[in-house]
Amino acid sequence: MRLTPDALGLKYEDVNLVTPDGIKLHGWFLFARGAPRGTVFFLHGNAQNISTHIYSVAWLPEKGYQVFLLDYRGYGLSDGSPGLPEVLTDVATGFQWLLSEPRVANRNLFLVGQSLGANLGAYFAGASPETRQRLTAIVLDAPFASYREITRDKLAQVPITWPLQYPLSRLMPDDYSPIKNIAEISPLPLLIICSETDDIVPARHSITLFEAAGEPKSLWVTEGFHIATFGQEKNRQRLLSFLEEHGR
Repeated sequence: MRLTPDALGLKYEDVNLVTPDGIKLHGWFLFARGAPRGTVFFLHGNAQNISTHIYSVAWLPEKGYQVFLLDYRGYGLSDGSPGLPEVLTDVATGFQWLLSEPRVANRNLFLVGQSLGANLGAYFAGASPETRQRLTAIVLDAPFASYREITRDKLAQVPITWPLQYPLSRLMPDDYSPIKNIAEISPLPLLIICSETDDIVPARHSITLFEAAGEPKSLWVTEGFHIATFGQEKNRQRLLSFLEEHGR
């Protein structure tokens, strides 16, 4: 871990969970300043862990939102090795903990995922009517439409693997890609965010998912580096407006 939330002036507590298959998970619960307006379940991207991805959401407690950040198995202080569908069990374990928390009960509960976390959150919500009933809205920042398609994109970027992009990408399992069930998220409000200058996950992935999703849905096309969205004040304000608009 590179830092803990107190280094950023945030009040927090460590959360230690155990999945049904016996994996120990670690997360942080960030306290809101003042009366909570709601809770954000934050699912981070692939690289590193919650100690580096915290910057995407560290500003939310000051705005009145509690935040729960969870490291999947194999990330940060969580045990195990990452893999699908096991990490979806981790997401479900974190979500069930949130539902059991008195601090979260009877308040707005938003799922915000970035990159890999956006994919996990989208598939998790799409596959579970019970999850959708408890969520207030979902925000997906820089999701990719399918694991197979993003694998093909990466293979195409390297001259030596370019000719093999199609046969090799077919070896990537695609069963848990959000394009499979994103339509099931409706009628839960859905916001998809992408950057037209993202060189990690091209914006067309978000557009593909947006077109496949049901209403109500919104698409923001921004500019900037991959999952650097909330480093920009204008995007923070837009997110706050979205949360307030759909809060119960």
